[in-house]
Order: sequence, then structure tokens, then C-alpha cells
Amino acid sequence: MPEVAVSVSATTRRHRPGEIDGIHYHFLTREAFDALLAEDGFLESAEFSGRRYGTPAEPVRRALAAGRTVILEIDVQGARQVRDRIPDATLIFLAPPDIETLGRRLTERGTEEPEAISRRLARAQEEMTEAHWFDHVVVNDDLDAAVDAIARILRS
Repeated sequence: MPEVAVSVSATTRRHRPGEIDGIHYHFLTREAFDALLAEDGFLESAEFSGRRYGTPAEPVRRALAAGRTVILEIDVQGARQVRDRIPDATLIFLAPPDIETLGRRLTERGTEEPEAISRRLARAQEEMTEAHWFDHVVVNDDLDAAVDAIARILRS
């Protein structure tokens, strides 16, 4: 299997308990995010619930140049941007088994208010209708099975 690098996204949202800057996200001020965006410093970017998210382009370019496979955890809007910029990228849609299971998982995490969970669930329902144009769809019903399916895709 190729060497894999996982991209660390940038965001303007606040840290959640236990999150570490540079590990879970690069936590940026809105001004710093906007400056990087103006320099074409993101491979993809989006705004959701008044917060910005993006994939810094330079670390991805370095990893690809070193022969690594790079995994981005992004939304559908970001995937479209990646497809435009890197046409031969392999896009995998990671889907919940159903919207109720996703709602339960988000609630059990205990990191977001009910209103934020409702917004995320509405967005997830919209995004699930877009799964058909991805190269692969993996349903995350069983974590081990989903990991195995993604590993098979990466090996191929």
C-alpha cells in the first residue's frame, strides 16, 4: 500500500475540548484565513455556519510530490473544487448508514448544541444526494469494514 498522509484542514471555528492546533485543525483567525485564501493558498475552501474551512495547498503538494497518497476530509463542495484542480484525484464519499444514525452519533459526541446538529444533519441530507458523482461510496456502518473498504481503494 502506498504511504499515506492525512491532510490537516484549517478552520476559523474555535477549538473543541481536546483538539490540538496543527493536529486536528489549523485554527486560524478569519483575517489569517482570508489572507491565505487571497494568496491561492487553499486547495479547496468552504463556509459553513459562519465558519470557514479549507485545505492548505502546500502540504498536499509536498506530500504528492514525495509520492504519498493524501487523504482529505472535506465536504461535497470541497470535493468539487479538488476535482477541478486535480482531475485525477480519487474521490470517496463516506456515508452514514442513515441520517438517524448520523444524528445519534453527533448527539452522543456531545460537542455541539442541538441547533448545530440540526444544521449538520440538514447539510448531510443534501450532500448524500451528491454521492453518485464520487468515484466510490463507502458506508460507515461498521468502522472496521469501512476502513478495510477504504484501504482496498487506496491499494488499487
